[in-house]
Amino acid sequence: MRLLTASNTKTRRGERRGYLSLILHLAPASLSGYNVCPGASAGCIASCLNTAGRGQFATIQSARIRKTRWFFEDRPGFMAQLVRDIEAGVRLAERRGLRPVVRLNGTSDIRWESVPVEGFSNIMAMFPAVTFYDYTKLANRRNLPPNYRLTFSRAEHNAHEAPTAWARGHNVAVVFRVGKRDELPMWHDGAPVIDGDADDLRFLDPEGVIVGLRAKGAAVRDRSGFVVEPQPHS
Repeated sequence: MRLLTASNTKTRRGERRGYLSLILHLAPASLSGYNVCPGASAGCIASCLNTAGRGQFATIQSARIRKTRWFFEDRPGFMAQLVRDIEAGVRLAERRGLRPVVRLNGTSDIRWESVPVEGFSNIMAMFPAVTFYDYTKLANRRNLPPNYRLTFSRAEHNAHEAPTAWARGHNVAVVFRVGKRDELPMWHDGAPVIDGDADDLRFLDPEGVIVGLRAKGAAVRDRSGFVVEPQPHS
């Protein structure tokens, strides 16, 4: 079973900037029977984009559940396939004149820096020339490989941890209640806001910014505090 995909609208926007994004989508939260989102809030789970795009199809959901169970029940086999997929992605990127980048937590929040593979401390160490990037709700992730960039994902339960993320050099992603085509606020909590919907290339973001995301799907109806109302005059 192939693990990585490179075919959603947002990642394709990154190709215009010269990057091929390879993303792993697992079954989020405890949907598979295994919890892959230990920092998820109620608002996050309710607003998850797991069923967006091709995720709306039962075959895709079934495949994500199988992948997740494979990760927990046959870790060596799963990691061997992940290595093969990254190697194939690198070759594909080279043929297309693009640079390969990998996002392993498309719909999960696993501490990949702590998952060994084939004699290496983690998959990033095995592929030092490849950039890896993810969102995370776990502000205490530290000792990251130099080729792994994290963006802290703010939710209704962890906003107080944003300063910890800032201190560790992570930008903070915030979901705002603005329309699909509306402008994001220019500032939030004293920091400039950049448009995180423009592409998925978070490792290119300047440090010290808020990554603004527009509420989509079920998040449009969120009232938990996961989605943030833009501040007046921002």
